Amino acid sequence: MLSPFAPPSPFEPPSLLYLFLLSPPKFLLRTLHRLISIFRSSPSIPQNLLPIRVVCLSDTHCQLPASVPDGDLLIHAGDLTQAGTPKELQAQLDWLNSLPHTHKVVIAGNHDTYLDPRSRRTLPAEDIDNATLDWGNLHYLQHSSTTLTFPTHRNRKLKVYGAPQIPACGGEEFAFQYPRGQDAWGDTVPSGVDVLVTHTPPKHHMDLYGLGCEFLLAELWRVKPRLNVFGHVHAGRGKEVVYWDDAQKAFEDGCSRPDGLIRGMADLWLWMDVVKVVWHGASNVVWDRIWGGEGRATRTINASAMYINTGQLKNMPQVVEI
Repeated sequence: MLSPFAPPSPFEPPSLLYLFLLSPPKFLLRTLHRLISIFRSSPSIPQNLLPIRVVCLSDTHCQLPASVPDGDLLIHAGDLTQAGTPKELQAQLDWLNSLPHTHKVVIAGNHDTYLDPRSRRTLPAEDIDNATLDWGNLHYLQHSSTTLTFPTHRNRKLKVYGAPQIPACGGEEFAFQYPRGQDAWGDTVPSGVDVLVTHTPPKHHMDLYGLGCEFLLAELWRVKPRLNVFGHVHAGRGKEVVYWDDAQKAFEDGCSRPDGLIRGMADLWLWMDVVKVVWHGASNVVWDRIWGGEGRATRTINASAMYINTGQLKNMPQVVEI
């Protein structure tokens, strides 16, 4: 939609006026979904498990946060660097290795050029000839998983899977890209994963209104991990609990409907999704708050440390207990 209120880039946050004019029913849908989510309780931790404190980071782009909270598990969800050279990567790895967390998990992002053989060839030869990386005590996951044991938590285990791929958004120097609309996720995440670490967000969840991947979202519906940590879309930074129920399905269906001021107002199916979000959402709040029922849910965190595209790490690391 061409509009004088449009943001200068899809990765810049739009104004509320622009979102309203883009599609009033979608604006209402998102507002109602957000309000209903406030009244729902957070996922509980079984009483027989000691909570594991997870510290989440992403998109540091060669910089260091002012401070990193203590925790049991540190996760960096990609874009450690800016140009993606081995020298930049090693500096970030050395910093992460210096942190005291029991376990530290790292994946790549699209700026981490050297880690993808396809994009590596765009780097100057002098940067990559005879280059090696010392990962130290970090768990680097690239379409792979690891099972972590926490001795201080009665040897509790977490299965973590990490994958770096993103819908294409840049030139050939960007790593791990696939054409938007292509399924690079179907049946790739192992069953039983507790923590899923990705660089791209799932679509419609802290992805700045649609920059995430619909196929990753489908994997989340299938696997339903306890936690999904990602970054990439700096302006989407935040936390959200995704409840795998009819209200969530209606919300995502509505967000996938076409935009347009007139088209949106005339879209009967979109208005039905608004009604479904209210009906199922209110029913779930009653089931949750009054009857004590609890459905399956995933905590999702956009852990971008970079504040929008300012080049400054104004966003603090985020902490969650699972």
